[in-house]
Amino acid sequence: MTMIDSPRPLIETPDVAVATQRVDLLSDVLAHIRLSGAVFLHGEYSAPWALSSPDNPDLIALLAPGTARLILFHIVREGSVWMSACGFRVEAEAGDIVVLPHAHQHAMGSLERAEPVPIATLLPTPPWQGIPTCRVEGGGETAQIVCGYLRCGDLLFNSFMRRLPPIFRVRPPKGPTAEWIRACINYALDQSEQPRQGSAMMLSRLPELLLIEVLRLHCEQDQNGTGWLAATGDPLIGRALALIHAAPARKWTVDDLACCAATSRSVLDARFRDVLGQAPIRYLAEWRMQLAADLLRSTDLKMAAIAEEVGYGSEEAFSRAFQRHLGRSPAEWRCAA
Repeated sequence: MTMIDSPRPLIETPDVAVATQRVDLLSDVLAHIRLSGAVFLHGEYSAPWALSSPDNPDLIALLAPGTARLILFHIVREGSVWMSACGFRVEAEAGDIVVLPHAHQHAMGSLERAEPVPIATLLPTPPWQGIPTCRVEGGGETAQIVCGYLRCGDLLFNSFMRRLPPIFRVRPPKGPTAEWIRACINYALDQSEQPRQGSAMMLSRLPELLLIEVLRLHCEQDQNGTGWLAATGDPLIGRALALIHAAPARKWTVDDLACCAATSRSVLDARFRDVLGQAPIRYLAEWRMQLAADLLRSTDLKMAAIAEEVGYGSEEAFSRAFQRHLGRSPAEWRCAA
């Protein structure tokens, strides 16, 4: 930068700077979480209809046996539906995406009332060849829903998931985003019927790409004010999070973070607890454990090198912290991964 250049934060509008920061933080988190998934069901229903899903363990056994965590999403292609989980209910229409971050047992149906039927009773016996179609013929208004899932076999960043509601709806804006989502779903359904060589990897990545876009939209549309996604848009906490993610190995203290974020220690600590439900240093420790888990699984680095990468002064200190957070030693985690 020359003497006549303006620093980037000064020439960007606050909204642009915050939006860029949110996307950067979200990309950083998802880069260290290994996700894969599939579109697994195409539903064609006419009112009145209602369906109930299996509970979480049975869903995992059906879709991704052995997976630690499952994320479900439903894309409404046509019509209007309601969906509910854990006492939360949303209504969705064509183009909307409904996400269940913890794959809770849930129900869905037409706006015209009907008694829920277990969806498992309407599906062919697995394993399925391609994407099965579930049909309910009620004779009324029609709806089409495409269902997908993402599995995560390793540590899923707790701060990221903790305060997401059990179910939420995202409404993509009209234009390129909505068209891209429609194209993704059409591609998945087309490949299910006429698979082409080399399409398997693309199909496994589609749900991850969709999730990234859905979470970005949720960042923009959510008015809840708490949780990790809300924190990324908070001018104060967002700056502190950006600092932590930019230099996770730095020996941060709350005083250091507060100073760099241009606030006081007490204000920063209070904001973290209000929005994220945890202290700044607890957040830092969780993020370091996510990075460490990723390195243990994806590299052959020795424990001492990983300890240094994530900000611990010795292999012993790192091992103690890892065992405390995850209940297993780093070596045990690496073997399991």
